[in-house]
Amino acid sequence: MDWLRAAFITLVGKPLARLFTGTDVIGREHLPVSGPAIIAANHASHVDTLMLLTIFKARAIPKVRPAAASDYFLKDPVVGWFSQKVIGIIPVARDRVKDGEDVLAPARQALADGCIVIVFPEGTRRAEDADDDLGRLKNGVARLAEAFPSAPVIPVWLQGAGRVLPKGKVIPVPMNCTVLAGPPVFWEGRRTPFMDALRDGLQALRDKAPPQRWDS
Repeated sequence: MDWLRAAFITLVGKPLARLFTGTDVIGREHLPVSGPAIIAANHASHVDTLMLLTIFKARAIPKVRPAAASDYFLKDPVVGWFSQKVIGIIPVARDRVKDGEDVLAPARQALADGCIVIVFPEGTRRAEDADDDLGRLKNGVARLAEAFPSAPVIPVWLQGAGRVLPKGKVIPVPMNCTVLAGPPVFWEGRRTPFMDALRDGLQALRDKAPPQRWDS
């Protein structure tokens, strides 16, 4: 299904992203073209995934896979098929987890297969009024980095997506958005310094984000 994913993202995803987000990319040179690699981005909207899927070079698209909540995206069989086969999500369980179940196993397997895995360390979309803020980061990204210490973890800040499609809304509103990618962070043996470095990287990108149209 790699050809189907590449065709959909190129022919449908990119024009939609351009229409609704007018996405500018800063720091494109930091984006990987092969894996294993991890993209760690802030999360305010379902538009986030679309924006991220459309900023990579064409040859990288078949390997780019976003981690996504299985309880949300797999509850409907049609949406589930589309999400997995076309979007290429990695289903991650958020609830009803059995004792001892490794919810990150699918993401680890994707990294082992040489994929570029998109994760949202905040864990869930944030409210519209938190669009320019960064929530508490969960440790799942550190567990993935620990399992693949040579894989770069690229901090990415998405500016404006929460205004295009806020949490709880279904109709997007066109806005200009910016994607900022920063230098990679690597696992060096301890969780706290790694998480601090990732948070610092995300906050530095947030501080560099250009004003959006609604800013005055």
